[in-house]
Amino acid sequence: MKALGNIIWLICGGIFVATEYIIGGLALMITIIGIPFGLQNVKLGILCLWPFGKRVIKKPTSGCLNTFMNVLWFFLGGIWIAFTHLLWGILLCITIVGIPWGKQHFKLMEIALTPFGREILD
Repeated sequence: MKALGNIIWLICGGIFVATEYIIGGLALMITIIGIPFGLQNVKLGILCLWPFGKRVIKKPTSGCLNTFMNVLWFFLGGIWIAFTHLLWGILLCITIVGIPWGKQHFKLMEIALTPFGREILD
């Protein structure tokens, strides 16, 4: 069932958002300062390709550096990626059939706002 959900997810905007993450991550990795942000983008892009059956938890050891990086992330690019998830989520929740995929976009929107200090589990 998870595989079917993931395949439909790719059709319902997952491939577009994952492409946005990966292209943004590669662009951020051009500079040394952007490498941590680019790695988070690529990590989230991989999550966006196959999100069903995965959980994202906050690391208990995340400290003030992760908070600082999340604040920078929010203003430099996280808000725009979260906005993309919001648009896809609203678009998919218009129909009853699209609600599970819209909820997934809303879950990923939260992660897109604060990606540092989180761990992806299968």
